[in-house]
Amino acid sequence: QVQLVESGGGSVQAGGSLRLSCAASGRTFSRFVMHWFRRTPGKERELVATINWNGGSPVYADSVKGRFTISRDNAKNTVYLQMNSLKPEDTAIYYCAADADATSRYWGQGTQVTVSS
Repeated sequence: QVQLVESGGGSVQAGGSLRLSCAASGRTFSRFVMHWFRRTPGKERELVATINWNGGSPVYADSVKGRFTISRDNAKNTVYLQMNSLKPEDTAIYYCAADADATSRYWGQGTQVTVSS
């Protein structure tokens, strides 16, 4: 089993920044591919960013490219999402997810991000 706990959400005005954290425990974090997703009411869940086990080749949704940065610290079993130049449309519940292997994806409980105009 893998446990994921997100933190860092909150309310911010448009143009502001937040940094989300996701702390993992239970298995070898350094081997996981990690993702950040988000979901807003009435919309499908959106993959925001992905980072591989060694931090290389991050992938971003077009909607956040140039504004969000995913990173990880394997020594701390933590993945981060730095969100800059936030927009009201970034308002969502943000979830981290861990791909422990080809068939096992684990989810955190989510953290709310609210961006006001």
